[in-house]
Amino acid sequence: MGFRNREEAGAALAELLRDYADREDAVALGLVRGGVPVAAEVSRRLRIPLEVLVVRKLGVPWAPEVAFGAVGPGGVQVLNDEIALRLDDEEIAAVVRHESAELHRRERLFRRSRRPLDLTGRVALVIDDGLATGATADAAVTVARHLSASRVVLAVPVGATAAVARLRRAADEVICPLAEPYFGAVSRYYDDFHQLTDADVTALLTRPPS
Repeated sequence: MGFRNREEAGAALAELLRDYADREDAVALGLVRGGVPVAAEVSRRLRIPLEVLVVRKLGVPWAPEVAFGAVGPGGVQVLNDEIALRLDDEEIAAVVRHESAELHRRERLFRRSRRPLDLTGRVALVIDDGLATGATADAAVTVARHLSASRVVLAVPVGATAAVARLRRAADEVICPLAEPYFGAVSRYYDDFHQLTDADVTALLTRPPS
């Protein structure tokens, strides 16, 4: 089981999130970059606003695809101790500096024409294209709470069973139609998992509602 592309995955999530359709207090928060097209489809089908949330994965220096944590706006930092304890303080600090700089760049780029994100009293639907270690999503949930969301729902099309279980302790609700114990990479569950550019994300965020 899998999805043709991120748009089809977003359509599947929208079906499971239909209780939030047309709610004035709900917002679809796409994680940059891969979560944005998924969130855009949820936003379109549920007729709720689309926003962008920039969170950066902290990758192990010699294996960047393995996350030991993540950083988000407002100085939010989440570490996965099981992996982070294998690194020394200098290695962690170097990665945090690099990813924090990229986070600030993307914040300036994607939020250039938008007001600062304020989730006060709102239901935040935090959406990504998949959940491997869960570090990025964990940081995103923390950011949403920091921005005073009344409820935080994490919605992902696919995820590792262990990561889904961990995020259930962080979010108020987790929606994940396809969770597997032997997960591997998120890309395994998509026929089309092309890398998105900054221009792709900007186009989705500025597309008129349909």
